[in-house]
Amino acid sequence: QVQFVESGGGLVQPGGSLRLSCAASGAMFSIFNIAWYRQAPGKPRELIATITRRGNGNYEDCVKGRFTISRDSAQNRVYLQMNSLKPDDTAVYYCNTAGSNFPWGQGTQVTVSS
Repeated sequence: QVQFVESGGGLVQPGGSLRLSCAASGAMFSIFNIAWYRQAPGKPRELIATITRRGNGNYEDCVKGRFTISRDSAQNRVYLQMNSLKPDDTAVYYCNTAGSNFPWGQGTQVTVSS
């Protein structure tokens, strides 16, 4: 079993940056590809970025070139550096395995607004 705790969200102006952190518990963390997801109001949860066990990142078009995913397997942490934020990035952000194999954490709210 792996549990996730997300943090680092907040209110930021368009064009600003935030760095999200995902802390994972459980010895199995290092064997999984990990993903960041987000859920905007009234919309389904969507996968936006994935990082493999070896540290290779993959991104959906909506965040490609603006967001960077990274992981520190020794610390059981995954990060999401978000730059050039847009109002459309407003959502609750979650992490989980790429197959969303484990229960969801509480997420962290990101609000992009002037």
